[in-house]
Amino acid sequence: MAKIKVLIVDDSAVVRQALQSVLESDSRIEVIATASDPFVAAERLKQQIPDVITLDVEMPRMDGLTFLQKIMSQHPIPVVMCSSLVEDGSETLLKALEYGAVEIIQKPTLGTKQFLEESKVRICDAIKAAATARPVKLRVARRIEPKLTADAVLRRGTNEAMVRTTEKIIVVGASTGGTEALRVFLESLPMDCPGVVIVQHMPENFTRGFAQRLDSLCAMSVKEAENGDSVVRGHVLIAPGNRHMLLKRSGARYYVELKDGPLVSRHRPSVDVLFRSAARYAGKNAVGVILTGMGDDGAKGMKELKDAGAMNIAQNEESCVVFGMPKEAIATGAVDYTLPLEKIAMKALNLSR
Repeated sequence: MAKIKVLIVDDSAVVRQALQSVLESDSRIEVIATASDPFVAAERLKQQIPDVITLDVEMPRMDGLTFLQKIMSQHPIPVVMCSSLVEDGSETLLKALEYGAVEIIQKPTLGTKQFLEESKVRICDAIKAAATARPVKLRVARRIEPKLTADAVLRRGTNEAMVRTTEKIIVVGASTGGTEALRVFLESLPMDCPGVVIVQHMPENFTRGFAQRLDSLCAMSVKEAENGDSVVRGHVLIAPGNRHMLLKRSGARYYVELKDGPLVSRHRPSVDVLFRSAARYAGKNAVGVILTGMGDDGAKGMKELKDAGAMNIAQNEESCVVFGMPKEAIATGAVDYTLPLEKIAMKALNLSR
């Protein structure tokens, strides 16, 4: 198997060396060049085209977002943004995803042995996922109309949902390419849709900004989940980065529980953890959805959902950035419907009625 060729673009020599060391610890990855800024990177690209580019955000002479736009509008190459992911920078990184970045990874830093080992796994997996992605040319985003506030309506719906013991729940798992897929999925759901609980593989300190962006675009209310949050109509909860999220039930009330713990299916949060909890506490009242992503996280959990009586949907290969997670779920026999991305929301809504 040919090695995945990577170009590292970062103005810090220390980061370039650390990232190269992390990537080359994986026998499937080869760093073919490094660059201190986009102008140097452009020269490197004339010599050899990599399979994946890792790109810093803040650099001299040209920032990473501008360079990303140039790459994706001229000759798309899978790009993984590499950032320290401080809270203040999350909006910038959301822009990077809009411009076509496949993944976001956290820069390797000093820490405990466990932290370094987990970081190595996440970074190398991100590069492997990006290498299988199908990047498309950047297009101008459509204008989004301002979202109208309907707090009173949503609150009334919430109270009704809490007293109904057969209320449906939609549980969703996604990874590589999932940020855009989730936008398409959630924008298609009405404000009175049953509660939605999502695990999207993301680093810590990034999911809050992601949830806020989706909240500004969707009819439903979207937020980063907090421990004990109720799962009710008109609301979407997204698992915070680096915390597992479980669906729980107390009487007629569904709520989420956040937990620390080891990586499950190489991830934290893990789709398998969410799906298993939904199988246990919601059963046939759940609708499972698995979207684009690398690996097999969610496949076993979706089979548990199916065995508990839930109906399941997988995104089809043609509309996936990476057809890994849906493919593995389909292979278990747990998927009832395999659909293009734009049809999944309506099917999930119909199944939840």
